[in-house]
Amino acid sequence: MLSSQPSPCRQASTFHHSSPQFPSLNTPFFLTTNTIRTRILHVFATPIKHHHNLYAHTSSRKLQLQDFLDTVMKVPPSHKLEAVEKFQRNDELHTISDFNHLLMSLVAADEFELALKLKSSLSSFGLVPDCWTYSIFVNYYCKRNEPLEAKSVLDHMLESGFEPNVATFTTLINSFCEIGRMHDAFEVFDIMSRIGCEPTINTYNCLLKGLCYVGRVEEAYGLLMNIKKSSMKPDIYTYTAVMDGLCKVGRSNEALELLNEALEMELTPNVVTYNTLFNGYYKEGRPFCGFGLLRQMKERNCKPDYISYSTLFHGLLKWGKIKAALGVYREMVEIGFQVDERMMNTLLRGLCRRARKENELLKDVFCVFEEMRNGNYTIGSCAYDLVIEAFCNGKEMDWVFAILNEMIRSGYSPKTFTFNIVIHALCVIGEIDNALAVLMLMHKDRKSGRIPFSLLINELNQRGRLLDAYSVYGVALKRGVVPKMKPGKSLVE
Repeated sequence: MLSSQPSPCRQASTFHHSSPQFPSLNTPFFLTTNTIRTRILHVFATPIKHHHNLYAHTSSRKLQLQDFLDTVMKVPPSHKLEAVEKFQRNDELHTISDFNHLLMSLVAADEFELALKLKSSLSSFGLVPDCWTYSIFVNYYCKRNEPLEAKSVLDHMLESGFEPNVATFTTLINSFCEIGRMHDAFEVFDIMSRIGCEPTINTYNCLLKGLCYVGRVEEAYGLLMNIKKSSMKPDIYTYTAVMDGLCKVGRSNEALELLNEALEMELTPNVVTYNTLFNGYYKEGRPFCGFGLLRQMKERNCKPDYISYSTLFHGLLKWGKIKAALGVYREMVEIGFQVDERMMNTLLRGLCRRARKENELLKDVFCVFEEMRNGNYTIGSCAYDLVIEAFCNGKEMDWVFAILNEMIRSGYSPKTFTFNIVIHALCVIGEIDNALAVLMLMHKDRKSGRIPFSLLINELNQRGRLLDAYSVYGVALKRGVVPKMKPGKSLVE
């Protein structure tokens, strides 16, 4: 139901610091097109009876407006403009309050085209805009990300003798700050000061976020100091805004000091507050500091979200802390977070590289690889190459063949380096025939160098298979490759 709204104009002794509350338009509906049209005609055809009881009359008007609004929200988009035009022709808006209720509800429902149509027809109803009307227009243009148009409405509002309340001013200031137009934001802030409209902490928070957004962190910090010296009490959003600015310019230690200061003031940090520090540590190459944040969050019953974990995880991967990253990954999986594909591939590649020196990590390579396969992740070509290398180093040749075939079926072409590693690993364990098969597979789509031929000829020489050695040597010469090794000799000699 439509309800009476507080005036958005500044009163002599009272300020309304909250934005107007919009009526709910989320009631479920299941209507046919004919039923919708019938309801619209019914709304238009219903005459307004002049009741002796003023309260009953007002309630009836609100019910009619609500009925019309509910119906308009349910009709197909192509019929909505027609419905508003019919409403206009039937002269259904009798007071500026009716007009404001309807306009505000359309803006709240993001029906911008309909709201603009209604705005342009204001004079045809014989109505004059009041303070509330102007404030709705300001909100309308801010929602459309057109703060300059909203500023024009505000100027006209002031010229007409109306004084906006702090909520209207703050909405416009925030709209300018979000696109980095700080000169315009402070101009509006100065207008507030000139007409004696006291800003709230929310107004200052918008300015702080805007200053940090455009990189004016020192000014934001100075503004915070001025707020603390005034009678106004900063809230956690005040501190979070400045902390975020400091972290973005590599000053996470100062941001941590602000967090401690906020805690001393008995403010309660939220997950966004902590995430600014996670991001700062990530950028500065100090991801391990994030573990202390995780502990503090859990101690203060502030539940880390996906951004908390993923920022820490990404930072550990970027700065080569693979074992620590693996631990965070395990915790994320246990909680139920879905790690994105890019970071999974990064983790897998990192584990493979580390497994060159730490063979015990091979089981983790296997586990992560299997989890990616079972989770329908797309495994990149580079990750496949590194996994094959890792399993070759671990002499897990059954898995090498399986993964090599899977890689080729996925449309990837293994690097020459990868083929050479597989052939060398097979030669080391004496599986010459399999090494020859891999060489044939290699030559299907590329011209190899002399390394794989030399490896095979050397191994065949050592095993006394001179005929096979001559055959491989002949194949190499036909392909224009002169192997370093010749049949009948070996690297041992």
